[in-house]
Amino acid sequence: MKAILMLEDGKSFEGESLGVAGESVGEVILNTAVVGYQEMMTDPANAGKILVFTYPLIGNYGIAPKFNESNKVWLSGLVIKEKSKMYSNWQARMSFDDFVKKDNLVTIAEVDTRTLAVHLRNKGEMLGIVSTKDFEAKTLLAKLNAFREKPKETLLAKISVAKPKHIGNGKAKYKVAVLDLGITNSIIRQLEALGLSVTVLPYNTPSQEILRSKPKGLIISNGPEEDIGLKDVVNNLKPIVGKLPILGISTGHQVLAQALGAKITKMKLGHRGVNYPIQNPQSFKGEITVQNHSYVADIDSLNKIKDIKITGFNLNDRTVEEMESKKLKILGVQYILASPGFDEVNPVFKKFIKMLGGK
Repeated sequence: MKAILMLEDGKSFEGESLGVAGESVGEVILNTAVVGYQEMMTDPANAGKILVFTYPLIGNYGIAPKFNESNKVWLSGLVIKEKSKMYSNWQARMSFDDFVKKDNLVTIAEVDTRTLAVHLRNKGEMLGIVSTKDFEAKTLLAKLNAFREKPKETLLAKISVAKPKHIGNGKAKYKVAVLDLGITNSIIRQLEALGLSVTVLPYNTPSQEILRSKPKGLIISNGPEEDIGLKDVVNNLKPIVGKLPILGISTGHQVLAQALGAKITKMKLGHRGVNYPIQNPQSFKGEITVQNHSYVADIDSLNKIKDIKITGFNLNDRTVEEMESKKLKILGVQYILASPGFDEVNPVFKKFIKMLGGK
């Protein structure tokens, strides 16, 4: 079945559908990772996006349910170069092909993703539409314009838990609240591995309710950017800052920065991949991180905030990757807190435990 990707600037790419007919609209983003296609497709942070995998062969190790970051694919559409004709992985339970069809994801294959990647790097991220039924540039561009003018709805209401959910060790020494903007299974596993008592809260939980539950600390999870529901999150955080330790992760880092009074800005092309180098400007210690974002906290506005120190920069473009305040007990990281191994815990979580009074 024939398919087409039309970008809002009029550039188009033809290819073949993987079997799901229809149309999908969303911002077109790139991910440069060689592996991890399953995790990216099920990450709520990518909700509503059309994701392009720049690695040319997708599906060669199949789909293993244990690696899903949530219970469904949140993407609007998917663009790949080539689908693997077979898969080999002892943990796999289905093929990439079946996974796409199960979640009814409009997918276009046989696309020159290298040319597409260069185009987006030069022009920036933009809206696109994947279609298997309309191939006329005029009508496809009209649909993109209509989508742009449509009133925005929050995705957080669909992504976040509807009511508080308790996980982990209920008798643990440290009780932590998590504001759910799109928390991933890998983060939940790490919090459980730390032996914490965790209460996952809806994204719009009022500040009074959070404080009334008397958690030792608050974690603001990763999730979709640009969502109109994030304004409520920022306003709810303002009365909490300074009253208990807070860890912000990716989008959680951005809303925490805004609650402190900083601005966030959109990059021309987001950081999405598994090999982004960052460095602490004080210790010069560097590390390689996993990233998935298009917005960053503004350096100048962060530097004006009392007691906040920038503790990590991206070595590629000098954007902010970490901020910290020992006085306010705040820690924010722009990158994804991926675990070093499936059953291991990212050191940032251990640092947060120390902020709670642990070792």
